[in-house]
Amino acid sequence: MPGTKRPVSVLVVVHDPELNILLLERAAHPGYWQSVTGSQEGDESLRATALREVGEETGIAAPADRLLDWHLVNRFEIFTEWRDRYPAGVTHNTEHVFSLCVPTGTPVTPAPGEHRALRWLPWRAAAAACFSWTNRDAILMLGLAATR
Repeated sequence: MPGTKRPVSVLVVVHDPELNILLLERAAHPGYWQSVTGSQEGDESLRATALREVGEETGIAAPADRLLDWHLVNRFEIFTEWRDRYPAGVTHNTEHVFSLCVPTGTPVTPAPGEHRALRWLPWRAAAAACFSWTNRDAILMLGLAATR
């Protein structure tokens, strides 16, 4: 039976002022490291989706004014193993990129069942650790923009 998940999502690169990037390891896929991601629900705005996902996946209650909308959209093919979460025939997702700068040492509580571990890495190392090309590219863009 096909799922009902919308093929519209957010990617939120959470980082500190020194450009250490928060990465979360997927519980169902050890070794798959990523930033905060999640699908839009109902009629919520993309900003609301991003803030909700940050809260759900990390326990961070981020003020809306700290969330930066990059106005960058990625489209990618959904991994075959995850397509059953979406309506029949859906093969691609549209992802909207955000970032969130948090104070160094901000406590993080990964969502049980969704993530099994977390780590903060310098931006170049974080980009190299991501399994998703869109996540890697967003981290590289953030790091390169900050070092100009």
